[in-house]
Amino acid sequence: MFQFLLVAVNAKYIHSNPAIYSLRAYAGEELGTHVELAEYTINQPMDQILRCIYGRKPDAIGFSCYIWNWRLVRELLGEIPKLLPDAKLWLGGPEVSYDADVILKEYPQLTGIMVGEGEETFRQLLTYYVSGEAEAKQPAGNEQEDATGKAEGSGLENIPGLCLPTGYTPYRALTDLSQVPFLYEDLTPFDNRILYYETSRGCPFRCSYCLSSIDKQVRIRDINMVKKELQFFLDHKVRQVKFIDRTFNCSHAHTMAVWTYLLEHDNGVTNFHFEITADLLRQDEIELLSRFRPGLAQLEIGVQSVNSETLQAIHRVMDVERLERTVKAIRQGGNVHLHLDLIAGLPYEDYESFGASFNRVYRMSPHQLQLGFLKVLKGSEMWERAQEYGIRYLEQPPYEVLYTKWLSYGEVLELKRVEEMVEIYYNSGQFTHTLSFLEKAFSTPFTLYQSLADFYEEKGFFTASPARSHRYDALLSFALQYDGAQEEIYRELLTYDMYLRENLKSRPDFAKSQEGSRETVREFYQKEQQERCYLPDYREYDWKQMSKMTHLEAFAYPVWDEARMADCYGHPERKCAQDTYVLFDYRNRNPLTWEATVQVILPKGKEAGQQRIQYR
Repeated sequence: MFQFLLVAVNAKYIHSNPAIYSLRAYAGEELGTHVELAEYTINQPMDQILRCIYGRKPDAIGFSCYIWNWRLVRELLGEIPKLLPDAKLWLGGPEVSYDADVILKEYPQLTGIMVGEGEETFRQLLTYYVSGEAEAKQPAGNEQEDATGKAEGSGLENIPGLCLPTGYTPYRALTDLSQVPFLYEDLTPFDNRILYYETSRGCPFRCSYCLSSIDKQVRIRDINMVKKELQFFLDHKVRQVKFIDRTFNCSHAHTMAVWTYLLEHDNGVTNFHFEITADLLRQDEIELLSRFRPGLAQLEIGVQSVNSETLQAIHRVMDVERLERTVKAIRQGGNVHLHLDLIAGLPYEDYESFGASFNRVYRMSPHQLQLGFLKVLKGSEMWERAQEYGIRYLEQPPYEVLYTKWLSYGEVLELKRVEEMVEIYYNSGQFTHTLSFLEKAFSTPFTLYQSLADFYEEKGFFTASPARSHRYDALLSFALQYDGAQEEIYRELLTYDMYLRENLKSRPDFAKSQEGSRETVREFYQKEQQERCYLPDYREYDWKQMSKMTHLEAFAYPVWDEARMADCYGHPERKCAQDTYVLFDYRNRNPLTWEATVQVILPKGKEAGQQRIQYR
């Protein structure tokens, strides 16, 4: 039986490739029996992938091509014909759709390339192979061959949406998204992996660096189908569903319908990720978000730059002041994870300007701030105008910017180091209270991360990066170099940040001794066993067990309160009247940050009470 193997090479194991699943689903139940799927990662050795493909002995192989896997796919294209000389080789995906004719000339072993959206094209191609039309249409006797050695009149040229060695076939009309079947009836292949879900295609915006701007027609999946599919995810308590809609909130009615459904049917487990344009959010959408369970949704917002000249050049229509108000309103709800993006290397954005963009976005206090670097994608307007902008970029994927008229290669390297510091110290969420205090020692947040990058470079940490636990020591050394007068405070803040995330078996070296508080800690847990005032979820445990499952720490400063700690800057004498104890509860964590719930245990002689802390 004819078998068509669809191959995905993902960036990481936790990722999945919705394209190959969509192609098989769209082929239908009968044709789908002729389709096999294979997923690998770019971290696997090429020969390992080659052995696996060879073992399947497919009649045709189709590769899903993206910037992250194109190098590996090209390696495979050079080897597969040696082992499977009769297998038809096909490509598809955004990396090969723009200049398919050029790629076919470079790789004559290819049978063809599926250009653009592939569902209907693949179904017709599979029908062609399975029905035996290839053999039926071969001329008897003296075949007429073209310059490529392939027989004419094969029938492939009648399938729209292909690029063949003989040229392009007719244009393939855009797919009705409501005709694409649901991909996830069987969740077995997706254990411990992110599920990607699509409710719209196309984008109403014309960002010059993005391939989505080429597809100007936004198509939205039928909302009744969407609700049914969302319920499937909810019923199966999928951990995370990542919407791949380019701008999810481009339709107000669709946004409200989806978010209302999630609010009303929340299962208490599943997280949904959306890419949105924040300055387009309406007040009723923000109000709806504010009612979500913490952890139900996370929003990714592509800011890219706040330089007005840059925004105009890349065709970004964005009201930065409105964006700031919207982000602030969402953050005030304390229940939605916010991820903001910047792109370095855009037109008119020099090093100083990028620093200004960084500072403005950083002060919006996102949970994560991603510093990306411009990728000059084939077919995008940025690719067409790269010479005009003086943009030089890598000739090989991911086509990342090297330098521009406004940004030198040396400055790009500096920003790369800043990016790594942001990832390690800000985006990890492990140093939130320490960083908030440390920022006061620098003129701007960008200056802080620049200086931290210089410190890492000086210490050789970029080539021998310290382990996660030692990053606390590295940050302490950095803080003392620039702000040594606050040493006691930094030691307490780092201790607090560390215990927020894990119940340490051994105390960090920088933490002060708790020798004098051991008796107080034991008394607390013994009393808690009797009264169950602070840890009601631990009723089945005795005081010794509770003391191991939670942590009680004495602090001289109000490290749990950023506003009060701000008043301590430059005034280390402003300690608490006496040591105050903080109880870290690891069974109950903040769903956005995974920080332990903390309760402040007031000193003896003051009214006892519980205080839950709001985190950034």
